[in-house]
Amino acid sequence: MAKDELNQKIATIASQTNGDYGAEQIKVLKDLEAVRMRPGMYIGGTGIDGLMHLIWEIVDNSVDEHLAGTCTEIDVVMHEDSRVTVTDNGRGIPVDIHPEEKVNTLELVMTKLHAGGKFDTGGYKVSGGLHGVGASVVNALSEFCEVEVCWKDGKKYLQRFERGKKASELKVVGTCNKTGTITTFLPDKEIFGEIKYDFSKLTHRLREQAYLNPGLQIKLDNRIANIQKVFKAEGGIGAYVKDLNEGRKVIHEDVVYFKETSDVLIEVAMQWTEDYDENIYSFANNINTKEGGTHLQGFKTALTRVLNEYGRDKKIITKDEENLEGKDVREGLMAIISVKMRNPQFEGQTKTKLGNPDMQERVSTAVREQLQLFLNNNTGMARVILEKAAQAAQARIAAKKAKQLVRRKGLLAFSTLPGKLADCSEKEAAKCELYIVEGDSAGGSAKQGRNRQFQAILPLRGKVLNVEKAALSKLLDNKELNAFITALGTNIREEFNLENLRYHKVILMADADVDGAHIRTLLLTFLFRNLKQLIENGHIYIAKPPLYQLKKGKNVQYLFSDQELNEHRKGKGDGFEVKRYKGLGEMNPEELWETTMNPEKRILKRVHIEDALEAEELFTTLMGQDVAARRDFIMENADMITNLDI
Repeated sequence: MAKDELNQKIATIASQTNGDYGAEQIKVLKDLEAVRMRPGMYIGGTGIDGLMHLIWEIVDNSVDEHLAGTCTEIDVVMHEDSRVTVTDNGRGIPVDIHPEEKVNTLELVMTKLHAGGKFDTGGYKVSGGLHGVGASVVNALSEFCEVEVCWKDGKKYLQRFERGKKASELKVVGTCNKTGTITTFLPDKEIFGEIKYDFSKLTHRLREQAYLNPGLQIKLDNRIANIQKVFKAEGGIGAYVKDLNEGRKVIHEDVVYFKETSDVLIEVAMQWTEDYDENIYSFANNINTKEGGTHLQGFKTALTRVLNEYGRDKKIITKDEENLEGKDVREGLMAIISVKMRNPQFEGQTKTKLGNPDMQERVSTAVREQLQLFLNNNTGMARVILEKAAQAAQARIAAKKAKQLVRRKGLLAFSTLPGKLADCSEKEAAKCELYIVEGDSAGGSAKQGRNRQFQAILPLRGKVLNVEKAALSKLLDNKELNAFITALGTNIREEFNLENLRYHKVILMADADVDGAHIRTLLLTFLFRNLKQLIENGHIYIAKPPLYQLKKGKNVQYLFSDQELNEHRKGKGDGFEVKRYKGLGEMNPEELWETTMNPEKRILKRVHIEDALEAEELFTTLMGQDVAARRDFIMENADMITNLDI
């Protein structure tokens, strides 16, 4: 069903409610029609995140086979024509006739909502899939979907579906000496428009699954970018924590790792660093619970309690000192908590938060017992961890009482605003904007073109320091970054104070080319590592300046990418005078205001952190020491970089 047809059907239903409301106004959507009419209910939307969600649903089904103990290999192929193929060596989707529905089980799974083996029927003890909608939703939102099954009878079966409906009967197409499932699907352009995958997100998710499932090998054959990768992590989440801390100064070399196995598997891996922020990531049945849940609450409660008890028992915390607070013991902590259980209760199909009430106490009990045992058996490491937490508590108490630093007095004690800052006249921070502009030339145009009442301009010279590779002392010696910090007014890291923010919109404005993208990345790295709260609270924006100016007589038009220029030429032909801006400095103040700074016409994109763990890996890849990983990322995402789709 075409998108226009779907919209017409929605409009028709809506218009009927304006008249009499009776039985004839009740619409029953059959089979997968509801999915095609309301895809956002099942995959969160029809943008790039929804598109990637289709891949997750099929991959997660294969991972569930691994959790059942029947799958050791998963292959993911991204074809040049946008097809996706996922292969596993699990048991294979059953192909025999379902006793109640009287159709082959493969067809039932692919065409009916809430048909699956994960409803406590004995098919899976542990799984990420809960609702029986994964494969059928992918099928409904695909132009076509073909499923090959190597089943236990030694035969290979094939069935094809188109837009959720059966397009062929199940047929035998060969023989095989092992079991498994091969699913190939092409997302429907009628639903998603342009099919454009996020390869960075794909790589992160597959690597993540390999860490969470030791012994599982996942191969990625990205034929679009001509990149092949193999993910396998025998070290599990302990290795994950160690890899995430690469480049950080850790206060103990060995990762604190323990697990408890009963009817619920609880795994915890921890390592403290000299940093001040905490990074704790939680998973339930391999699903990244980005919003936490009861398992994370149980972990935090037990961690604080155990370290307080151990600290007092070993006299690291004296009787005159206050108890450590949660943020004290979690300062500098990198941790992963993973639980695998029957019948997890997630909030919604997107599964971002675990809600099982009993898991808080179960995780808390397990962490208390296992962490106490670990600390008693590793007294040297335990003392280092407690001293780190005690130092954090001392700094917190001192800051509260005296409002002064304990560890680095006068870290950023600036009393005056930087001279290069052209401030605005408005004093209410909520109404103020700060533009960060690269170069004196662009800064001059911005200062002349701005609205002086509420827009401030801070020009930075050249590419700022890559803080991913630099020590804190070098950061503090950098004049450009110091000017940025001073203009914001918040200070950084543990001395950060959001209440002192002088501008509620901080806008990064760089050239619309690869150099501009590099400058934005350097600035975002600095913000993510030192002022993450600004991103989390929605204060950071990226301006999108035009790449081209088109003139034809008095008609002036601005385009923002090569793709827009090509589409314009196809639609309106030649005859336009085309000017390509090499940088913001080439734009006069009026052009800069009209295209990039005028609130009524400009394009601003707010920076947000959708997946903290993915963001952590992304900045490490882009700005860290691993040249090969950075090269692969650039090759995989060259299309996005070229089009500057920021």
